[in-house]
Amino acid sequence: MSATIMFDLDGTLVDSLPDIVAATNKMLDGVGVAPLPQDQIKQFVGNGLPKLVERVIHHHDLPMDLHSELTQITLNHYNAASSDKTVVYPGVLQALNELRDMGCVLGVCTNKPEAPARHVLEALALAPHFDAVLGGDSLKTRKPDPAHLEASFAAVTPVGPQLFVGDSEVDAETAQRAQVPFFLYTEGYRKSPVDEILNTVSFGDFAALPGLVAQVLSAMEQSA
Repeated sequence: MSATIMFDLDGTLVDSLPDIVAATNKMLDGVGVAPLPQDQIKQFVGNGLPKLVERVIHHHDLPMDLHSELTQITLNHYNAASSDKTVVYPGVLQALNELRDMGCVLGVCTNKPEAPARHVLEALALAPHFDAVLGGDSLKTRKPDPAHLEASFAAVTPVGPQLFVGDSEVDAETAQRAQVPFFLYTEGYRKSPVDEILNTVSFGDFAALPGLVAQVLSAMEQSA
């Protein structure tokens, strides 16, 4: 049995935090502000680059009227080196191959801006697996608004049920609001304990994902 599966990107398919940290701290250096440690910036990730920069501004008590300028500066730094330190999580490529062999249609729904998202996917040889990529600036809205996920599903030729794979509270809320089963990858950028994040199934090893998808699809078929 096949499914149409959307994936979050940062913290789900790839560990991009080091490149996000580098771009953010280059921006801060440019305005004469002390850099932030990786663990601090990790807490700001999840709702897209503008929200990350907003949180950095509040953290350093900078003027909010700099938000647009500092967001663009951070994006420029990130675009210049968006895959230098980013790595694919273990087991992702094999899992994607197995899911495609099962007949699944795959796509990406990320709050990262679309251009750097596509660059990361290309640079890390992930792009050929996905039929659509919608970023945080592809629409007028982004996750956790379910319209972002719904538009991602609409951008592909669907097969079977719709599923969403992500790593965060934002992803879980998006799936809940879109009323689709949510697969929580536990080794990403979540801020809460696993048992506090609503999910259909959680996993910490991508090698397990194809089997879990098959189990959930079988259960859905039996309950239909």
